[in-house]
Amino acid sequence: MTNDQQILDSLKDPSSRELAFRQLISTYKERLYWHIRKMVLNHDDADDVLQNTCIKIWNGIDSFRAESSLFTWLYRIATNESITFLNQRKRRMMTGLSDGNEFLIQNLESDSYFDGDEWQMLLQKAIATLPDKQRIVFNMKYFDEIKYEEMSVILGTSVGALKASYHHAVKKVEEYVKTNETRIQP
Repeated sequence: MTNDQQILDSLKDPSSRELAFRQLISTYKERLYWHIRKMVLNHDDADDVLQNTCIKIWNGIDSFRAESSLFTWLYRIATNESITFLNQRKRRMMTGLSDGNEFLIQNLESDSYFDGDEWQMLLQKAIATLPDKQRIVFNMKYFDEIKYEEMSVILGTSVGALKASYHHAVKKVEEYVKTNETRIQP
């Protein structure tokens, strides 16, 4: 398997740039998709955001300075694109919704690609109720198992703030599940 440095070197060569970009996307597409999907909660929306992410990567690859790992840089772009998408969607949907994250739950419930059971749906609804920053931190730590130091680079915030966000998110998720678990049929 080709490593990131080989891909980056090939991206600098005009004769191999397109092939190297395809290889880069092939290497990271699935991880980026699931990172985005956990944020936007809908398959079709995740595909759209992933496509925008790929465009941003293509347009910005020459400005990558390798001050962080390639993975971290890609995750930052995917995170920012997801946040932009969510903010735009919230602004459009706020007219009929009382809660800013209510649309995420509606998005999740209407996603025909969601194949989880009732407990997984309950967990996803709990996560959807979190404030944006806590939801992002929770997903990155709990599902992606990203270390706080790397998350700090991706999100541009301190490790201490991330630990606090994760702690608060866990407490809120636990409380939501305890409050709503009686709705699940045994």
